[in-house]
Amino acid sequence: MLTCIIRYQIDPTKKAEFSQYARNWGQAIPRCGADLIGYYAPHEGSTTLAYGIYNVQSLAHYEEYRARLAQDPLGQENYEFAMREKFLLKEDRTFLTLASHPHAKP
Repeated sequence: MLTCIIRYQIDPTKKAEFSQYARNWGQAIPRCGADLIGYYAPHEGSTTLAYGIYNVQSLAHYEEYRARLAQDPLGQENYEFAMREKFLLKEDRTFLTLASHPHAKP
């Protein structure tokens, strides 16, 4: 299992647009085959950092998921929305594996 963490730098005056973008991915990402953990918008501290986090089985599964997402009507619409509204200033994607498992019981 891989966890994809997308770190966004967003325009702080367009937080509402990012939130709409996140809600749209909340529908499209699971439908296209990734296990969405969530999208996170700035609340306190930095006004420009936001995150999207989801799990995929492997890099091969990720490529299949991305192909489905590119064909998904809401996925296409959301990409166009981001390009049109220009609220995403930077996007970095990294894949991590869980290293702390098993977790201790409280």
